[in-house]
Amino acid sequence: MPDLIQVFALPDVGEGLTEGEILVWHVKVGDVVTVNQPLVEIETAKAAVELPCPYAGIVTELHAQPGEVVPVGAPIVSITGALAVHQRESVLVGYGVKHGVEPRRRARRATVAPRAKPIVRKLAKDLGVDLAVLTGTGHDGIVTREDVLGAIVGPAPARESVDVIATGQPIIVRGVQRAMAEAMVLSAFSAPHVTVWVDVDMAMTAGLVRRMRAHPEFTDLRPTALTIVSAAFVRVAREHPRINATWVDGPDGSVITEHPHVNLGLAADTARGLLVPVVREADRLSLVELARAQHAVIDTARAGLSTPADLTGSTVTLTNIGVFGVDGGTPIINPGESAILAMGRIIDKPWVVDGEVRVRPIMQLSLSFDHRVCDGAQGSRALAGVAAFLADPASELLLGAVLRG
Repeated sequence: MPDLIQVFALPDVGEGLTEGEILVWHVKVGDVVTVNQPLVEIETAKAAVELPCPYAGIVTELHAQPGEVVPVGAPIVSITGALAVHQRESVLVGYGVKHGVEPRRRARRATVAPRAKPIVRKLAKDLGVDLAVLTGTGHDGIVTREDVLGAIVGPAPARESVDVIATGQPIIVRGVQRAMAEAMVLSAFSAPHVTVWVDVDMAMTAGLVRRMRAHPEFTDLRPTALTIVSAAFVRVAREHPRINATWVDGPDGSVITEHPHVNLGLAADTARGLLVPVVREADRLSLVELARAQHAVIDTARAGLSTPADLTGSTVTLTNIGVFGVDGGTPIINPGESAILAMGRIIDKPWVVDGEVRVRPIMQLSLSFDHRVCDGAQGSRALAGVAAFLADPASELLLGAVLRG
């Protein structure tokens, strides 16, 4: 009786996803695999994810190669014999299973797919480094970023021709970058954007950040001005619900949905491009809890470990363009939201304080909002509320605590 062949189709790893790009296989044809063993890493419109093996047996066919985009539901691997690895090894024709020998994986398995975090695998792919030839120096032999960078030796490859230099090399837009581009085009040409901005004296905010860093509760949380701006934006989104709302076109007409909680999206620059991890129900969090949640979601995104669920569901977004030395801008609203706040760099400028000109740390805030949902007065009041919070954050936080108490 022939062995059972199990065909594993690409699953929908996130709500509504339609396809994924094969990044790297962790197995090859002929490998013995077990249930939940890392099988393949794919990139979707939301994130890079690692799929576990759903069956035990022997890999007989890989239906897609790295770089191929596969629709959800299409077969990606066939596995013969739904047997656990400890039950038997593959048998050569004319020979039986060796008795008295402890079954184990094939020795060459480790050289094909050495242990490495997804972000390290992505770095190796981008740099053209074959992980199979590397010896990991990390804990338990894991391949590190330094191992990959250390494999790049010798002079850079010579340019092939003048034509290549003149025309440039095309870059295929896939995965996260393509999803971001499509979302931005959709937003820019469907939601009428309005941007307002204001300069803020950040002296009191800077003082609060210093006090937070010295406080035991904020140990290892690296609080910055972003922490306070986040708290201010969350407060304002709750007080001005049209900022925390969604415009929906339905068969019976358009409706505006005001969300009961503030899910704060944080634009993060990562190796995979711009990602927006979400702090859910940020309006329920204390300042310490908010700082801890921000720290966790941003670090996860930059490590390439965010799941599609981690990157969906935001109701407002905050982006920090100041880290790039930029004063301000006109950010594009994420689809499904009505507002995005951009914080610029903090720079010393002359500022009038109590009738005297002094040097103060000044930051520009830019708020883009959907004019269908918020009118100019609502958007301007919301931005002014954020500015007032940052001008004296300690008093605002104390007042908020008293009002909730």
